[in-house]
Amino acid sequence: MADSSPLRVGFVPEHFSTPLYFAQKYFGLTAKLIPFPSGTGHMISAIRSGEIDVGIGLTEAWVAGLGKEDTPGDGGYRIVGTYVETPLCWAISTGAKRPEITSVSSLKGSKIGISRPGSGSQVMGYVLADEQGWLVPGAAPYADFVPLQTFAKLRDAVNDGAADFFMWEHFTSKRYYDSGEIRRVGEIYTPWSSWKIVAATALLPGGGGENPDPRLRDLLAKLDRGVAYFADHHDEAVAYISSELDYSEADAREWLRTVRFASKTEGVDLKVIQSCVDILRKAGVLKEGKGLQPESMLVKGLGAQFPS
Repeated sequence: MADSSPLRVGFVPEHFSTPLYFAQKYFGLTAKLIPFPSGTGHMISAIRSGEIDVGIGLTEAWVAGLGKEDTPGDGGYRIVGTYVETPLCWAISTGAKRPEITSVSSLKGSKIGISRPGSGSQVMGYVLADEQGWLVPGAAPYADFVPLQTFAKLRDAVNDGAADFFMWEHFTSKRYYDSGEIRRVGEIYTPWSSWKIVAATALLPGGGGENPDPRLRDLLAKLDRGVAYFADHHDEAVAYISSELDYSEADAREWLRTVRFASKTEGVDLKVIQSCVDILRKAGVLKEGKGLQPESMLVKGLGAQFPS
């Protein structure tokens, strides 16, 4: 007998979650929405331990989670959908009173604050090091990766010296630049579309997508309606983001100009995943021939690549 209990969906409670909120408010999405303010790395642990069934998070963290050589068992999840089509702007931040940090180049060999091991904030640290030419065989690009769990603790750490810098999404960081709590050093964009949807392998019987749990298809269909509503109701989206989340109205409106959600969330472009894997291998996050290969991170049918 099919399971009729609500799916447990992990999400990051930031501005990007607005279409998910609309799907629940207006289109009968009955899933239990579980916030993960510490980000995608935490969701990876949660989906593997059976605490959530679906996660909506950062592409690079999902891919790294499946592509690493120490990936446990079958990895615990597969990438089944695309949530945001546009890249993510990671702002690079340090403490307000850290005069010795003058530019991105001065961060080489420093302590980078991350939310958790395997998180986007750690993975993008390697991508930054690769972009800056800091990856040298036998030498670490940073003195340490300092796990700090939450955005608030990351901000505290760069001010008290526990970490020298961290990376977090631009608009989430901007309020704290404006208040003078932290200082912007630079930015780096993901070279791929930024948010993907994953499902626990338990929802994909036989390891394929030909007969997925019907609750998963229902979730994706209602999320599509939430995305469409978001696109047509920007004023309502701004009101929600500026009143219920940690953003000003001006920043919410500016963010709207930069973001494009997937109109059809079911489906993943294999080329995007392959590109992400290639860059993460170059950055030293993944190793050739280890972990799941790009095509194995997806499933046929549900989550199949879009036609070219």
